Parts: sequence; C-alpha cells; structure tokens
Amino acid sequence: MTRAIELSIESVNSGGGPFGSVIVKNDKVIAEGSNKVTLNNDPTAHGEIVAIRNACKSLNNFNLSGCELYSTCEPCPMCLSAIYWAHIEKIYYANTRDDAQKIDFDDSLIYSELLKNVKKRKIPM
Repeated sequence: MTRAIELSIESVNSGGGPFGSVIVKNDKVIAEGSNKVTLNNDPTAHGEIVAIRNACKSLNNFNLSGCELYSTCEPCPMCLSAIYWAHIEKIYYANTRDDAQKIDFDDSLIYSELLKNVKKRKIPM
C-alpha cells in the first residue's frame, strides 16, 4: 500500500489524478499504475487500469489469477469491472468512494445508473 500511496503523490506532482495502484503476485510486485487521465487525455487511464495493463504485459497474460491489487482508493465501477475481467483475487484500498467524492471524484451517478433498467438510463440504449 505504501508504494500505491507514493505513486498517487508522484501522479499529483506530475499533473495527474491522486490515485495509485500496485499489483502483487506471490508477494512480488509485478506492476504499478497511477492515474493518467489528464496526462493522456484518456478517461479510462485510471490507476487500476494502468496497473492491470502493465501486469498483463509483464506476465504476457490477460488472466491475473493469483494476483492482488493495492489501490489508494476503492475502485470505480469501470475499474472494478476490469478487475473482475482480469480475475484479480483480492483488493485492498486506502480510501472509500465516499472519501473520493469529498475531493470531487464522484462516481455515484454511475453506480445509480447501473441499478436502473437499461431503458431508464441517461444514455439511450
């Protein structure tokens, strides 16, 4: 977790968002990631996603079974979905989504939209 926090600080200092993640397998760090949304103009470049991409490259495998993810914040719905798709087995996080909301990173709309019938969501489908 300490390394994830260091990554989030480094990210803020370089103009990114305050989020960092580390992926560990068999007690060994295999990948790191920090928020690159504003740096890369990529809304999917959250710290967890960047770490997952790096882990998949490092292991040459999209299946991260046996891995654990350490993140500075509770994963958003997009990141949580990627964690499930990657088969990461456990998540540790330092701050809740409520904590993130207090500093203007509010993903409550997405959570509420996911609970709605498809026909009642804000984006027509």
